Order: sequence, then structure tokens, then C-alpha cells
Amino acid sequence: MNIARLAGVRWLNSLVATVLSLLLLVGCSVNPSVEKTLRIANEPAFPPFEFLGSGGKAQGFSLDLINAIAVAANFKIDFQSIPFDGIIPALQAKTVDAAISSITITQERAKTVSFSRPYFKAGLAIAIRADDQDITNLDSLKNKRIAVQIGTTAAKKAQSIPGAKIRSFDSAPLALQELANNNVDAVINDAPVTLYAINTGNLKGLKVVEQLVTEEYYGIATPKNSANLVLINNGLDKILKNGTYAQIYRQWFKAEPPTLPATSPFEEQTGNTTGLFYSLNIIWRSFPLLLQGVLVTLQLTVLSVVLGLVGGSLLGIIRLSRIASVRWLARAYVDFFRGTPLLVQIFMIYFGIPALIQELGLTFSFDRLIAGVIALSLNSAAYIAEIVRAGIQSIEPGQAEASQSLGLSSFQTMRYVIFPQAFRRMIPPLGNEFISLLKDTSLVSVIGFEELVRKGQLIVADNYRAFEIYFAVAIVYLCLTLLSSQAFSRLEAWMNPVKRS
Repeated sequence: MNIARLAGVRWLNSLVATVLSLLLLVGCSVNPSVEKTLRIANEPAFPPFEFLGSGGKAQGFSLDLINAIAVAANFKIDFQSIPFDGIIPALQAKTVDAAISSITITQERAKTVSFSRPYFKAGLAIAIRADDQDITNLDSLKNKRIAVQIGTTAAKKAQSIPGAKIRSFDSAPLALQELANNNVDAVINDAPVTLYAINTGNLKGLKVVEQLVTEEYYGIATPKNSANLVLINNGLDKILKNGTYAQIYRQWFKAEPPTLPATSPFEEQTGNTTGLFYSLNIIWRSFPLLLQGVLVTLQLTVLSVVLGLVGGSLLGIIRLSRIASVRWLARAYVDFFRGTPLLVQIFMIYFGIPALIQELGLTFSFDRLIAGVIALSLNSAAYIAEIVRAGIQSIEPGQAEASQSLGLSSFQTMRYVIFPQAFRRMIPPLGNEFISLLKDTSLVSVIGFEELVRKGQLIVADNYRAFEIYFAVAIVYLCLTLLSSQAFSRLEAWMNPVKRS
């Protein structure tokens, strides 16, 4: 009995040991971090750190680095392309897990997000035209026109220059193109990016001032107190120690990497950035700046609508011409401007036309207001032309026949009989076009025009309170559109003889 019991105990112990061994093997083979996927934000418009290669594939030093970190730390990557000024708001909202987009570690940013240990030592440089002998350092930028990328430390630095006229752009290449087109005197930007753009791009006649403006570090940003920060730091530590980092650095910059700090320069930064009253205070303090943007928005809208109405009316009448060639030319204009994005048209007019003329050896540049109004007016004219054409065709043909039988010419018939009646019917769709154009003025911000949306973006770039600021922008737009709707409703009622009587 004892022998049988002893054999049973041994058999049970053997079974338990086998089960535990199997569980241990399964546990070792299923490493949780292997299956973990981090959503990594970046903006592929910052060569040589992040950019789209010839095959349309994202590449660059930062992307090679984060891929090496992922291998070392055993996680996968889901890249998310986000504009630079939207990266920190995305981290705050936790729609992404981390961001590697040449983000400089600053004290203000460290209050909003958590940074990894630095992965790159950089600095700001001043780019100028090759024939410029006046600008030699930061002090010589006083009262100059300076282009910067919105939300960057360069934009912050430019604000400290007395009398500087700052133009903000969505990306560094657009800021450098503004300099190449002779619309600004200098560009402040990250030194490696500026040198890469000048040495390998199509920007001719530019140079970099030798003296660096600042020295700073890039870090991988994560949401505040994110558990993924330890994982990323561990991976970065590994590739720094095993030589992978040095190999990637030499591949992109043909030089030996500098020594990097082991920790972020601004750790454990905190700030009182929560609570309803704090949010309301942010919105209240933003309104004076936003109202400045409203004036620019209204200026753009009114000028563009007036010019678009004149041009669109002429086009609409031409569309009804009996001359086929003239009619088809008007149709081609309408199809082109309605069939291409307004954003592309703004780029073509402001950046494309000056660059094309300068290729011919001529000096030419566009004023931002003129370029913005031209683009908005040409686009609006295409839509108004169809409104005018439809309004004219809605008038009964018998009225034209009756007026001509009374001896009126075709021009007089159109001026005194057809068009006044047609215009009354055009008011509702013209009101819609005015409101659409009012909102479309936000696209002019891409050429550095500080209208309502751009003012909001500049505020967000300073305090990183995206929801509060954009909510305030939405409220302002809502007030403008409601007032516009009421104005057009009153105009429609005033022009209606039945309601007016």
C-alpha cells in the first residue's frame, strides 16, 4: 500500500512538473512586448530626418532610428503622418502612443508631454540668400522679414527678435521656398535640415550663416506619464551601447555622433493646465488675437467676393454666348477651377508662378494679400459663373422677346429686364458661396497669412491647448456665418417686391 501510494505521489509530482514546464515554455514563447504595436506620429516633410523618398516611401534618420529601437525593445510600429503643429495635441489626446519628428525638448513642451532621453544634438541656423552680406548673426535680423515653420523652436526664437516681421509656414520646405522667391530676408530653421535642403534640393542661391543660433536636443515624445516611455528608453539605450545608433548616424551624416545626455534636460515638468476655469481663461485670453485674424479673414472675403462676382457674372454671360469657341473657353475655365483643389491653386499662384518666372532669369514675387485674393477670386468666379448662368436661364424667354419687340437692344434687355430678376433668384446660392468663401480663407494660412485659423494655430503652438483654442475659432466662425446668413436673408426680402410691399 505504501509502495502504491509512493508511486502515485511520484506520478502526481511528475504530472505537475510537466504541466508547469509546459506553462513556462508557453509563457516564454509569448512575449507580450513582441505583439505590442505603438502608434508613432511623424511628419515626413523634414529631410534628412523624415521625408518621402523617390518611391513614395517614408525614410530618414529618425525613421531608421525608431525602427532600430523597435527591434531592440521588441515592439511593432504603426506610423501615423500628422502635421508638426498637430503632433503634441495628438499626444495629449492619446490618439498616438509616441512621436518622433525632430521634436526639440523644451521646458514648455515637457510640461505637456514626456520625452525620452535625447537622441540627436542639433541647433538652429539662419539661411539667407547667397548675395546677402548684411545678415551675419541673430542681431542683424532686427526689423527683417523672417520665415519659420509653425510650432517650432525657431518660431519661438524669431519672436524674441526686435521688430522682426514673422511669416509662419506649415513646413520647412515652404519657408525656404519663400526665401528663394525673395519674399523674406531670412529663414530660421534646424541646421541639419537647412543644409540638407540647400545641398541636395532644388533651392538655388541660398546659404547658411556659419554661426549656430542655439544648441538643442531632439527627443521622442509620449503622452504624459506614458508606460511606453520606459520601453522606448530601453530600446534607445541598447542601440546606443551596441553601436547601431552610431552606424545609422554615420550613414546619414557622414560623421561620428556626439555624446548624448542620459536623461531628458527637462524631466518632471508640471503645470496647472487642468480644470474648467483654466480652459475658460485660455479661451478668453485668446479672443483678442483671434479678432485680429477675423479682420484679415473679412478683408480677404469681401475683396474676393466682389472681384469674384464681377468676374463670375461676365463668365456666366459668356457661357451663354452663341460663339462656340468663346463659350468653350469659359467652360474650360470653370471646369479647371472647380475641378482642382483651392489649396493647390494657392500654391501654384504664390509659390509656383514666381519660381517659374525666376527660372527665366526675371525677378518677381507676389504680395501675400494680392496672391491670396487672386486665388480666392479666380476660384470663386468659377462657382459664381454657374450661379449666374443658371439664374439667367431661369427667366422665361418670353420676357426677352417682349423687351426686344419694344426696341431694346440685347445689352439693354440683359441690363434692365433679365439680370435684375435673375439676380434676385441668385441671392440664396450667392449667400452660400459667400459663406463657403468665408471658411475657405483659412486655406490662405499655408502661405503665411495670419487670418483666423492661422492665429489659432499660432496660439496652440505656444500653449498646446488645442481643444480650447479651436473651439474658440469655431465659435467665431459660427458667429460670422450666422451674421452673413441673416444679412443675405434681409437682402433677399428687400429685393422681393411682394415681401417689401
